[in-house]
Amino acid sequence: MTNAPAIELKGISKAFGPVQANKDISIRVMPGTIHGIIGENGAGKSTLMSILYGFYKADKGEIFIKGTKTQIPDSQAAIAAGIGMVFQHFKLVENFTVLENIILGAEDGPWLKQSLSKARRSLLELSEDYGLNVDPDALIQDIGVGMQQRVEILKALYRQADILILDEPTGVLTPAEADQLFRILDRLREEGKTIILITHKLREIMDTTDTVSVMRRGEMTATVKTSETSPAELAELMVGRKVLLRVDKKPATPGDVILDVKGLRVNDDKGVERLKGIDLQVRAGEVVGIAGVAGNGQSELLEVLGGYADGTGSITVNGEALDLTGKHSDGQSRRARGIAHVPEDRQREGLIMDFAAWENVAFGYHNDDAYQSGMLMNNAAIKEDTEGKMERFDVRPPDPKLAAKNFSGGNQQKIVLAREIERNPDLLLIGQPTRGVDIGAIEFIHEQVIALRDKGKAVLLVSVELDEIMALSDRIAVMFDGHIMGERLPDQTDEKELGLLMAGITDTSSEEKG
Repeated sequence: MTNAPAIELKGISKAFGPVQANKDISIRVMPGTIHGIIGENGAGKSTLMSILYGFYKADKGEIFIKGTKTQIPDSQAAIAAGIGMVFQHFKLVENFTVLENIILGAEDGPWLKQSLSKARRSLLELSEDYGLNVDPDALIQDIGVGMQQRVEILKALYRQADILILDEPTGVLTPAEADQLFRILDRLREEGKTIILITHKLREIMDTTDTVSVMRRGEMTATVKTSETSPAELAELMVGRKVLLRVDKKPATPGDVILDVKGLRVNDDKGVERLKGIDLQVRAGEVVGIAGVAGNGQSELLEVLGGYADGTGSITVNGEALDLTGKHSDGQSRRARGIAHVPEDRQREGLIMDFAAWENVAFGYHNDDAYQSGMLMNNAAIKEDTEGKMERFDVRPPDPKLAAKNFSGGNQQKIVLAREIERNPDLLLIGQPTRGVDIGAIEFIHEQVIALRDKGKAVLLVSVELDEIMALSDRIAVMFDGHIMGERLPDQTDEKELGLLMAGITDTSSEEKG
């Protein structure tokens, strides 16, 4: 069947207890195309693709691959059918090497040494062909999230899938890395591969896909040619209402200095200097954004400010010095000083995934009087407080007893934000606030950040999304190789100038002449 769709799903339904994740979904994906699937967090996109990849079994419905009805009971069957998947939350073994993760489940015979040797050659070829350079002998636990994303992509390419599913693939990539990924996807499409792209980023959909399907609350609401739609129309189809695609804010009115950083230096556990004399101020009533390619010191800056790492130099909050080493340099001490922290990696640093939402809301604040009942914690009070936070932050489903791992990425982020923002901190540290979050939740999160600023609070924002930095920040500091290369006002700069600073180029006039 030469004209058959590469993939056709008919009447797919899937429920998890009372939650109907997919409801009678039908979709056709034509071969040699990039087909986008968008929808709010919790709309059922990842569940649908997990059914296609054999991670879940549909309650009812049929799957056709290249015109042939196909049973996919597990991921091995999916791989055998020519399907590869790159998950939003990585499926990597942290104490295995890159190479071992690449071949895991696809070993070539009983002799591991032979499989590793063959995989090493293939990995080098793939890395060279697509510019996805990674150290094959590095442990996953020792590399950053951007590099881990590359490993996931290489895993799928190594299995030579004809159909490639990517679930929020740019959630952990820099703009330059994302551009590189889409060049790779264009090349794969030219070679006849079929690609399903799940993303919440409307610009990626408009720039990359041939066709786009929209899901809302577990149902497929529309499928349109990308060339015949617009970001505003797609946003309305996703959310069911018009969405403001820009940050609506008044000019800042900065007050006293809340955070004052001078000469801050940090070495990592291998002795490599990651921060090299950082000077930075954040005032009450302003958002200071830190722009930079991942790995240039932004993470270490948040870790020291949040009490996760030691450093040298000086940091004052409201004029009082913070301890940078020792027992008083920890998250608990920072919270006592009015600092709240939304970490960059919500799953590793912001939540305990197997614990319930109400338990996660209490973490770090479990000694508060409101949560105590004599010598014991008042679990009923914590659950009631969590219900209120879930309602105010539109967490779906609003179930305090549900484990964090059972919420979508955007709703996990809302749980962390609710816990930190509702503590009314003097200083909010927020890393990658909208990573892997849909358009409706992005609008909500941005509103919360600006509302906190307008209450006279100080906000330090780290994001790899330059448009987010430009939209939210009142001042922008650019980091490169552990240094702050300069500061800019959003209305007096552009992404080109910031991109040059992010590359370590300060003389932009000579760069333009060159």
